[in-house]
Formats: sequence, structure tokens, C-alpha cells
Amino acid sequence: MNCYSGKSVFSGIAFGRAYVLKKAIPELDKSPCMSADEEIGTFRVALQTADRELEELYGTVLEETGEEEALVVDLQRNILQDGDFHDTVINFIKDESNRAAWAVSRAGKQFSSLFQSLDDPYMNARSADILDAADRVVAILLGIRRTVILKEPSVILAEDLSPSQTLQLDKTLVRAFVTQKGSSTSHTAILARSLAIPAIVQAEMVLHDDMHGKEVAVDAHEGLVYLEPDEETQKRLEARRKDDDRIKNELHAYRNLQTRTKDGVQIGLYANIGGVEELKDVLENGAEGVGLFRSEFLYLGRNELPSEDEQFEAYRQAAETLQGRRVVIRTLDIGADKQAEYLGLAEEDNPALGCRAIRFCFTRPEILITQLRALYRASAYGKVAIMFPMIASAWELKKLKETAKQVQNDLDAEGYETGTPELGVMIETPAAALIADELAKEADFFSVGTNDLTQYTLAVDRQNDKLAEYADTHHPAVLRLLEMTANSAKKAGIWAGICGELAADQELTGLFINMGYSELSVSPAFILDMRKNILEMDVSSCVK
Repeated sequence: MNCYSGKSVFSGIAFGRAYVLKKAIPELDKSPCMSADEEIGTFRVALQTADRELEELYGTVLEETGEEEALVVDLQRNILQDGDFHDTVINFIKDESNRAAWAVSRAGKQFSSLFQSLDDPYMNARSADILDAADRVVAILLGIRRTVILKEPSVILAEDLSPSQTLQLDKTLVRAFVTQKGSSTSHTAILARSLAIPAIVQAEMVLHDDMHGKEVAVDAHEGLVYLEPDEETQKRLEARRKDDDRIKNELHAYRNLQTRTKDGVQIGLYANIGGVEELKDVLENGAEGVGLFRSEFLYLGRNELPSEDEQFEAYRQAAETLQGRRVVIRTLDIGADKQAEYLGLAEEDNPALGCRAIRFCFTRPEILITQLRALYRASAYGKVAIMFPMIASAWELKKLKETAKQVQNDLDAEGYETGTPELGVMIETPAAALIADELAKEADFFSVGTNDLTQYTLAVDRQNDKLAEYADTHHPAVLRLLEMTANSAKKAGIWAGICGELAADQELTGLFINMGYSELSVSPAFILDMRKNILEMDVSSCVK
């Protein structure tokens, strides 16, 4: 038995087989190969392996997602079976002494560029499929597992996890996440809390292929990972898991209660979700609505933009499922740690400060308009609110409101039924907090994204685990900006909430209520415990 320690970001006990998820493709070896025949032979074997992977993936996607997404997988099979693609790779190996992996990568980029140059939107979109198919073969040649197909309860062991990587995971078979990197606000941590999956980041372990498939036990209460745990450890952790289950069952008594403090102050407990599949967790945990629907997950893990109708169906389903309870849907927040290759985002030295979220949407107004059309159509089916991320200036909000009004007018002219969604601002830049009084004149509500607000206020990259000790969410500067935001909302007569991870910090719940926040939006798994504690709280005794 080997034991490794790390930092727990969502507690719990889990057992499963290790699934070692390797990092992305490294820098390729461009030195001349020794034997062209050997490289060609390994290329052909890799093609066969890729075809088998895609065949299996096709069946899985067809069953779980549908025919449209499955056709993308089938298209990639066709790309890898194309004779011209084969000839190009082989010529690179024979004529230029390229190693197989480098030759495949070059051929993929060449064919992708060709498709990108064609005057046909459909063919342009296929350029990303070509790169994806070529990368699959390169990964096989390098011995890197790229497609994650879980067949049994598994503990994911990885250097780190990106949003696009996690999309392909069968969440019903993931028992825990263990990563070498990450922090309490990294994507892995947020996902784990959203799905109520035990997770440990900053694990002090070196990943090896021979770990793959071995029994793993995770104690995310103590931040410990056991590889091939002994019988005593398994029994001890199993007993702890039963205690967890008992406590969880006891909390169900709080599902349908109003969230009101002992001295009569009412607060809304809402849920953060990444897609409609999480709506069941919202209802099961008695949330009073959805305070953050991360719409970007509709755009990730695919090869082309979601259509207006596809988005409309997702938003409509959320509105209808919540039966009159509010759902706050954040417009596309792409960039930084969330990347989609088909969008053609340029590489940036500091993407967190770059062309992300609303800034990106202003460069691609057709994407914003398509999303707004879907949102306004869905608002006819329930209580929908629209939230704009990464606002730093009043002119941005005014421009967005003008665009939204034009979208509604167009839909009315086309005969679509629409509602009247609230339009709000996600306060996540210090600039937005400092001019909150000005923004409050234009916004229907505020919701604070504390992860980015902390990052930008303290100049600490939230993705850099080496700076975790500096990312102090209780820092006086962060709390002062939160209070300024709440005061501006109160003066303008609009509601204010917190949807960042700090909303679940129960050391600050009383403080937030005293500041004037009327809504806290957290991962569904936190709602019942928070409600229990709020019901037992006397806010008047909390330090303001």
C-alpha cells in the first residue's frame, strides 16, 4: 500500500480503479528518423488503433448524446481512412525523414489549413475535426491515452483536468478526482463540488502507467490517497463512508424548508450548475432556483458552435424544470481556462486578462446574438435572468442592453413568444465593484463571482497552485469590494447575490447577510448543510 497526501477540495470517501489520465501532447521530436519503414509501420498500427477507438466512441456517443454528435466521430474515422492523408504522412516520413508522430501532426495541420481556406462554413468547421483526428493518432504513437472510456467505477488520477477533458467523462462512473496540480478554485475543484464527487488537488504523487487499473481508496476528508489499500484501511474508510451517508440522509429533512435565520432574516439558497443534467441535483437538494447556469459548457467538448435551437432547448428545459423558480444564465464565458479550438481563440500570454467572456463576444457578435435569441425565447417558459460576465465599464452593459433589446424586437417581429428576463452583471472585476453604483442604474441585479474577483484584486492567478497561499478569499480588500457592491445594490433597489465559491464559506454567511446579499448560490451538494446552519443562525450577533 502506498499513501499520498494532498489538499481536499470536496470531502468524502471513495473507492475505485485508478484511471491515469495523461497530460496533453508534449513537444514532438523533430529529429530525423533512423528507419522510414519502421516509422511507416508504427503509423499504420496507430491508424488501426485509432479506428478501433473511434468505432467504440461512436457507439457510446450515439447512445448517450445522439446521432448528430456521433456523426462527428464517424467523420473523424473517414478522415483517418483517407488515402491522400495516408500518402501525405508517408511522404513526410520517406522524403523528409520525419518521425511518425511529427509527420502525422504536420499532415493534420496541412489538411486542416486547406479546409479552413475553403469558402464553405461547413468545410471550415471540419478543419477542427481533422486536427482532432490527427492528434488522436499522435497520442497513440506517443502512448498517451486521449479518449477516456470508463467501464467501471474509477478514480481519475491526472496532472490536472481541463473543462474539455471532463466533458467526456462518464460522471456516473467517476468516484473521485485526484490531481497533482489545481487549487480550491480550479476547474477540477468546481466540477467536483458541482457533482458532489470527492476530490483532492496538489497530490504529492508521481503518475505512472503501472498505476492504471489498480485499486484506489480516497479519503477526501483528510486529503489522503491510498494506492492498493490494505484491508484495515478499506474497513476504516468504509465505516467513515457510512457515517457520511447517515449525515447526508439526516440533512434531507431540510429540503423543503424556507431558508430563514432564527431572528427572521430570509435568504435565498440557489445552485450553480454546468448543464441541464444537473437540474435533478438542484431539485433533490431543495435549491430555491439556479443562481449560475454556466452556459459555456454547451460550447465545449464539441467541434462547432451550438445552434440557436440547441441552446433554446437547454435553456427552456431549465426554465420549465424549475417551475417558476429563477434560473440565472450566464452568457458565454469562454477564454482563460475554458478553450474551444473551433472558435480560433488566439494564444495569449495572460488569457485571464485577455479576450474572454464579453470581450470575446464583442469580437464575434453573431455568437452573442444567437445566444441572446435562444435565451429570450426560453424566457417565455419560466423565470429566466441573463447575466453578463467580465464587465468592467458601464458602456459595456449599455451596449449589451441595446443588443438584447434589438434581439427581442427581432424575435417579436418574427412571431416568437418571449418573456422579460432580468439583465444583470456578474461582479468579478475590481472595476465593476468600484463603479457598482453606476452599474446599478443599468442592471436589474448583481451577482458576485468571487473566484475571479479574488484573482484580479490580489493579482493571484487562480490556476497557479504555487500561489494558493496568496489567494486569500477573506482578504480585507475582497470583503470591502463585496460590501461596496451590496451597498450600491441596496441604494438602487436591486437584488444582489454571490455565486462564486466563497458563497459556500459558512464562516462568512452571517457577514454576507448583514452586508445585504439576498441570495447565495453554491454547488447543489452544499445547500442542505448551509440551510441547516442558517436556520440555527442569529444574524444580529454576526460581526458586520
